[in-house]
Amino acid sequence: MNADLERVARSAVDAALPAGATDAEAFVEEEVEREIRVYEGQVESLTDASSRGLGVRAFVDGQMGYAYGTDLEPDGIDAVARTARAAAGVADSDPDAGLPQDTGVSEVGPLRSPEISEWGTEPKIELAVTAERAARAHPEVTQVEQVVYADADGARALASSRGFSGSFEASAAWAYATAFSGEGADLMIGTGLDLARGPEGLDAEAIGREAAERAVSLAGARQIPSRRCPVVFDPFVAASFLGFIGGMLSADAVQRGRSLFAGREGEEIANDALRLADDGTAANGPATSPFDGEGCPRRRLPLIDGGRLLTFLYDSRTARRAGRDATGNAERSSYRSPPAVGTSNLVVEPGGDSLEDLLRRAGDGLLVMTVAGLHSGVNPISGTFSVGATGRLIEGGELAGPVREVTIASDLLTMLKSVEAVGSEARWVPFGGSVYAAPLLLSEMAVSGS
Repeated sequence: MNADLERVARSAVDAALPAGATDAEAFVEEEVEREIRVYEGQVESLTDASSRGLGVRAFVDGQMGYAYGTDLEPDGIDAVARTARAAAGVADSDPDAGLPQDTGVSEVGPLRSPEISEWGTEPKIELAVTAERAARAHPEVTQVEQVVYADADGARALASSRGFSGSFEASAAWAYATAFSGEGADLMIGTGLDLARGPEGLDAEAIGREAAERAVSLAGARQIPSRRCPVVFDPFVAASFLGFIGGMLSADAVQRGRSLFAGREGEEIANDALRLADDGTAANGPATSPFDGEGCPRRRLPLIDGGRLLTFLYDSRTARRAGRDATGNAERSSYRSPPAVGTSNLVVEPGGDSLEDLLRRAGDGLLVMTVAGLHSGVNPISGTFSVGATGRLIEGGELAGPVREVTIASDLLTMLKSVEAVGSEARWVPFGGSVYAAPLLLSEMAVSGS
C-alpha cells in the first residue's frame, strides 16, 4: 500500500511542474475508520468509513495554490495538479511561502498494530459491551450514557519537488465510557478512556471502572465558599490546559499577535518543576510519525525547561518569516487541507510524587477533575481565564467531599509559575490534542463558589 501511495504522490509532483509550478508537493492518504456505540448491552450504531485522496500544493513565484481530489488514476492526478497550479496563479503573494529546505525521516517504532485488521466486528462489540458492563457493575452508578469504541487504520505518503519521498502506516484504537451517579439535579458524570495502537491494547474493564469511579466520587457534590487555596489538576484537566498552551506556542499564533507568549522567548515563564516538550517521535504517542506534513523529520523539541520558554513551534513558512529552522511541526488534518503549524505529541516530564503525595503537599485545597468552557474562558492574549470546575475537596492532605459549580480563575503565566510539583503517574489524554499528562500541584488559585 505504501509503495502505491508514494507512486501517486510522485506522479502528482511530476504533473504539477510541467503545468507551470516552480515547486510542488503532494500528500496522499488512505484510511479506514470504524465506530461502535453500545447501550444496555446492544449495538446502538456501527459505522465504517473509508477515505482515499490526494492533496497538492503548487508554488509559483511566492504564490501558493492547493487542490485535492479522490481520483488517484492518472487523469485524476493530473487534474488535481493542474488545479493547484491554477489556484497558485490567482493567490496572493506570500514571500514566506515555499517548501522546507531540509527534509528527512526520523527513526520511530512500529506505528501500526499487526492485530488491528485481524479483529473482527464481534470482538470489538464485545470490548465495548465489557466496558459498559464494568461501569454498570458499580452499585452507585445510576446510568451509563454511552460507550464508544473507535479505530483508524491507514497510510500516508508525501513527495516534493525538492527530492523528498516517504510514507508510513499507522493505526489507533480508543474507547471511552461515560457513567452517571445520582438523580435529577444531583446527577454527576464520570468518563473513563483508553488509547492504544490497536484494540488488543485497550483495557475494557479499566475503562468502565474509571468512568464509574469518577462519577461516584462526585456524588452529592455541592458548592463551597469562595477561597484561595492550593489546587491539584488531575491528568485530564492538566492535559486540557497544557494542550491550550501548546496551541499558543505555535509560531503562527505568535506572529499574528494572538499569543501571550509573543516576545517571551528565553524568559522565565514557569516553575522549574514543569518540563514540557513537543515530541513527534514519542513511543506510543498518538501523533508520532517519521516526518511531518511537509517532510521534515520529527524530533523531540523542549519547549519549557528550567522554568524558561525555549522556543516556539515552526513549520517552513513561519520559520522562514522568523529566520529560523522548521521544527517538524507542520500538521495535516487530512488530504483536504494544506499543512499548518501545530503540536504533535505534547509531553510533560513526570515528577517523583504520586497523586497521594501531591494531595498531602496540598494540605487543604481542591482536586480539579473536570473543567468546562476552557476554550471560551481563556483570553489568548492576556492569558486570563475563568472556567467552571468540579472535583473533590482536599482536607488535611486527603480527599474529602465532592465539589461542583465552582469557578477557578487565574492567568496562564501565574498558573505556570505556581506549579510546585508534577505527579509521577502520566498517561496519554486526547484533550487539546495528543498530550502525555500527569497531575499538577499548583500552590494557589482563586476558587469562587457560594
